[in-house]
Amino acid sequence: MTQTALLLAIAFPAAAGLLTLLLPRQRAPWAPSVVAALACAFELAVAVYVFPTDFAFSSPWMGFGVDFAFRLSRLSAFVLLGIATFSFLVTVYSAVSMAKEPSSRRFHAWVLLTVAFSAGAVLADNLVLFLVFWEGLLLTLFAMIAAGKTRPFATAIKAFVIVGLTDLALMFGVMLTGHLATTLTMSAIRLPLDGLGAVAFLLLMIGAMGKAGAMPFHSWIPDAAIDAPTPFMALLPGSLEKLLGIYFLARISLDLFILTPESWVSPVMMWIGAATILLAVLMALVQKDYKKLLAYHAISQVGYMILGIGTALPVGIVGGLFHMVNNAIYKSSLFLTAGAVERQTGTTDLHELGGLARKMPITMVCFLVAAASISGVPPFNGFFSKELVYDGALERGWIFYAIALAGSFFTAASFLKLGHAAFFGKPAEVKRQTKGRVKEAPMPMVVPMIVLAGLCVVFGVWNALPIEHLIQPALGHAMEGAHHGPFAGFPTNMLLVALTAAVLGLAVLNHAFGVRRTGKGLGAVDHIHHAPGLSSVYSLQATGALDPYRWLNGAAAMAAKVLFAVDRFIDWIYQTLAAKLALAVSWVLRRLHSGNVNRYILWAVAGVLAVVLVIIAVVGGAR
Repeated sequence: MTQTALLLAIAFPAAAGLLTLLLPRQRAPWAPSVVAALACAFELAVAVYVFPTDFAFSSPWMGFGVDFAFRLSRLSAFVLLGIATFSFLVTVYSAVSMAKEPSSRRFHAWVLLTVAFSAGAVLADNLVLFLVFWEGLLLTLFAMIAAGKTRPFATAIKAFVIVGLTDLALMFGVMLTGHLATTLTMSAIRLPLDGLGAVAFLLLMIGAMGKAGAMPFHSWIPDAAIDAPTPFMALLPGSLEKLLGIYFLARISLDLFILTPESWVSPVMMWIGAATILLAVLMALVQKDYKKLLAYHAISQVGYMILGIGTALPVGIVGGLFHMVNNAIYKSSLFLTAGAVERQTGTTDLHELGGLARKMPITMVCFLVAAASISGVPPFNGFFSKELVYDGALERGWIFYAIALAGSFFTAASFLKLGHAAFFGKPAEVKRQTKGRVKEAPMPMVVPMIVLAGLCVVFGVWNALPIEHLIQPALGHAMEGAHHGPFAGFPTNMLLVALTAAVLGLAVLNHAFGVRRTGKGLGAVDHIHHAPGLSSVYSLQATGALDPYRWLNGAAAMAAKVLFAVDRFIDWIYQTLAAKLALAVSWVLRRLHSGNVNRYILWAVAGVLAVVLVIIAVVGGAR
């Protein structure tokens, strides 16, 4: 039964997705959303049924060690449950938010195929089989962004190129790992992080970070926040991609390779995590669009997960994986609130929003809970996962802790600005078609937000439930030496909690100062935006000068110019130089062929003598 359930977890949503593409939209416009919601509900039922079973099966497939192998472990079962939960909530939400969109049918089909590929990637126990499902996600990523409205195709191409390049690194990593381990079965691989093993790990790590949206593979996410459908942002950058990317990063760090604090790879991961936290949150701080601000936070929060796993310490690893789950919960909720605001007001431009607390009270409460969670306010879930990451980071070096703590300050400051501007500021004149008629979002949109906000509370107040019963059992041998404070999610160093409280207090004071200085919530961080040194960096970012995709385009354009010049040079050799040489030789031959017989005899004799001299030289040299 378990084997059948695992196969259904992949096959059923895939079949439902293909069926959705065949449904006639004109006759039954509601059918795609109903099929998607029912298929995701079935996926959730399967995930609950198999959790937390340990099970594996394999059958020959392509030969050369490539088997049709699946394995359900505590970790993969945990992630599969998360995938099913978030997919179901987003499909319920999108039944209303995408109802009037012409791309609704295609979007729901891509969602179901994404669920199928995600389940396959999590359950696969063969590196090549894993790669097949992983690459399928690249196709659905492109398709879902292309279902947007503004300029989706250009953004879809950008996402495809950036994520595709990281997937290319992953392919090379898979080949190298299989070569070193002499097997492609993931559960049988255990390699040291030295020599080519470290190279293989880094290649696989690039693939994981590209999927999770860490820097520098991030720049398509803010563009997608504007161009792609909002449910897409809640589903992929908000939840599924973080679950998949961090799951695979944890898998290679804890199972496929032997990651230890003494390994040089560990500080590399930690610096990548720290840089992602700080640089992305600084960009989020100054955004004037609701969804774009959330997009940069989706990038920044990945940094905490990478930093926690990179510590290679039990407390940090638990914190990183707990933060993976927490981030999916509150980030999905935040994107859903953004979609509700956009649907009811017609915009996410913070200049045009304000005073929504009275008109959309449920959305406002869900936003406050999720914003407090992502900012690390106790007793919500984000506080506990961050504290565990802080504990591991401080044990590895104060600089990592300081950067992570600074990230919390800027996170809280940016959400104070966002909440003030959208919900508590002076009512703004939103788009004319909704002016005076703004009200709470429909129930199918509100209920998923409420569920996710409730999980922020449950996973915070009762944090022992996910930590001790879900995450720690999933980590197995990696939990040797784990330690916690008097409560499950508290670090042993209670000074860290006091410092977190102080930083959050400073963020509130900073907001009060900024509002008093500018007279509005949207200007609460202008003094940071225009601070000496930062203002020039922000200006460069605004022009796209710091976008790695732009660098890639520049490099591609330069390579194209060089190759074009080489092509023109080759054409010149064949079409111009060769022709001129032929004409020159022809002219010389015409001059030599004068018709004088005596001259011809002279040339013949000279040729014979030359041949004789060459023969004599060769024979003499042989002796």
